[in-house]
Amino acid sequence: MDSGTPEKKPVRVSIYNQTYALLASEEEGQVEELARTVDELMHSIAVQAGNIDSTRIAVLASLHLADQLRSLDQELASLRERIDRKAREFSVRLDGAIGLDQ
Repeated sequence: MDSGTPEKKPVRVSIYNQTYALLASEEEGQVEELARTVDELMHSIAVQAGNIDSTRIAVLASLHLADQLRSLDQELASLRERIDRKAREFSVRLDGAIGLDQ
């Protein structure tokens, strides 16, 4: 019987020299790609930051990803605002073109 919730599948990933067994409702490849992105970011931070422990590297990676997310959220909000403004402009023009503004 289908309960409506996606079935979770086990996925093994490696992030910063640690292996994790995850249960994922997404496609295995998507989870692996996300893990690869985090792994690459952590290795990049480790190279730049020098001799710091993996917990600090993970925190810095989290902050970096949170900053990216915030920037994308702001960009999305701005795009939505522009779309809403253009939709209102087009609606006014359309109303004028078909004579509804009289």
